[in-house]
Amino acid sequence: MKLIGQILTETCGLVEEALADALKIQEQKGGRIGEILIHQKAISESDLLKALSLQFDLPFVSDLSTGDLNTDFTEKIPIQFLKRYKMVPVLTSNQACVAVNDPLAFQALDDVQLVLGRDGVQTVLAPYSAILSVINFAYDMSQDSAEHVIEGMHEEESDRIISEIEETGDLLDETSDAPIIRLVNLMLSQAVKARASDIHIEPYQNKLKVRYRVDGVLYDKLSPPKRIQSTLVSRIKIMAKLNIAEKRLPQDGRIEIRIADRNVDIRVSTIPTAFGERVVLRLLHKSSVLLRPSDLGMPGEKLEVFDKLIRSAHGIILVTGPTGSGKTTTLYAALSTINSSEINIITVEDPIEYQIDGIAQIQVNPKIDLTFANGLRSIVRQDPDVIFVGEIRDLETAEIAIQSALTGHLVFSTLHTNDASSAVTRLIDMGIEAFLVSSSVIAILAQRLVRVICNNCKVAYTPDEESLRSIGISPERLEGKKIYRGKGCPSCLHTGYMGRMGIFELMILDDAIKSLILKTSDANAIKRKATEHGMISLRQDGAHKVLDGITTIEEVFRITEQ
Repeated sequence: MKLIGQILTETCGLVEEALADALKIQEQKGGRIGEILIHQKAISESDLLKALSLQFDLPFVSDLSTGDLNTDFTEKIPIQFLKRYKMVPVLTSNQACVAVNDPLAFQALDDVQLVLGRDGVQTVLAPYSAILSVINFAYDMSQDSAEHVIEGMHEEESDRIISEIEETGDLLDETSDAPIIRLVNLMLSQAVKARASDIHIEPYQNKLKVRYRVDGVLYDKLSPPKRIQSTLVSRIKIMAKLNIAEKRLPQDGRIEIRIADRNVDIRVSTIPTAFGERVVLRLLHKSSVLLRPSDLGMPGEKLEVFDKLIRSAHGIILVTGPTGSGKTTTLYAALSTINSSEINIITVEDPIEYQIDGIAQIQVNPKIDLTFANGLRSIVRQDPDVIFVGEIRDLETAEIAIQSALTGHLVFSTLHTNDASSAVTRLIDMGIEAFLVSSSVIAILAQRLVRVICNNCKVAYTPDEESLRSIGISPERLEGKKIYRGKGCPSCLHTGYMGRMGIFELMILDDAIKSLILKTSDANAIKRKATEHGMISLRQDGAHKVLDGITTIEEVFRITEQ
């Protein structure tokens, strides 16, 4: 058998000096020559695996199929074993093999073959990243679920676990067999898999309910026995580094976890209720990709106008809508679009949801008196071109934002109002003079998120006239168009929807609207004037998306109902 160094020299042009250096390191510190060469960056993992393939006469595959993977092995082999020995069974219609990263792990390979009861399964060499991807996929898709763990929990066992947790506080032991630990891990991984944004743990008199918020709607997911309530809450509180002995006061904390290849930041909030502590976990995906304005669902002509607005030299651009309507995402998309080395962008946020390269971001901290107003006051002294204030909550913040806009800065912020015209009323109600609003605010964007019809179960149907009228679609507009809805399928959790998209109402403060604001702060009058000047309302934008087959009549009506 040829030595690995010799094969590498022949196959990938390994330089003799690099091999000699690696042999010296091996002599001094031990280790395998291939791993030393990879560490020295003399060869790649792929080069080593191809050389080992020749040395051990084993096939090398660069990619592993997960299309119709048989995950039965997950019930027999612990995930830690496969990760430790860097191997995984891949049994699909296209492949039947055990993929290994280290061909010298004979004993572990024999054990896997024995457990599978398949002696004839071929052994192949594969990159560790490909093996890890299959391991994560298989255990994520495996049948073990939170429901099964709950069924397997016994009363005396849960009492024992809670006392152990309270005594030791030891918790991040992923290999633990304690059912409560497995239950919380499964709840979190299932929520990530279901694309949930929040997990609600709600105690009632005789029951405990767990609900997930998916695409803005809450769904009942689990009903654990009432007796594990304190155990479950304590486990989450320890993970979030909260005081498990304090059950009478609200508490806030955070957990950082990794599920497969996804980093998830979890905000934890607990409040005391009549039947025990209620817990809400907000899941923020750190690896989420920042969207561009074109990805948000804005129609072409509105997108062009918005793109010009966000490049203005000065003024305030407000985005309004209720909590969870995607306001911050829209403003992050705007900031990342205009972000360049020529301009200085500074933000003050609560919380910072995404880190953006090249932008200075300040986290609000009321405990040390770092409020939006104080943060904004300091930002102005930092020579910014663009300022993003997470939210205008009070008169002081509003006044500084308006002064900043009037002194040559472009200011982005959010407000909690139902539509664009109401934002003007809100600012004047806060105590801002009408002439200051009209001279500083250049545009107001109201938005909502509507659920998108699932492509896998999308079907056309004929709606009744009343439904069409409810969102302002006349029978004439329907000619040559099809209306769709989702039947429900496993990929959309039988909801008929997959993902969300924005609907928008963009009000530009032109001279006519500015003149009107000086006379009245009546939101209805301002809205009528804006509509006369071509503003498309939220419901009208939603109707366009229904006619384009993106969302349903029911969804637009639900979101835009006043």
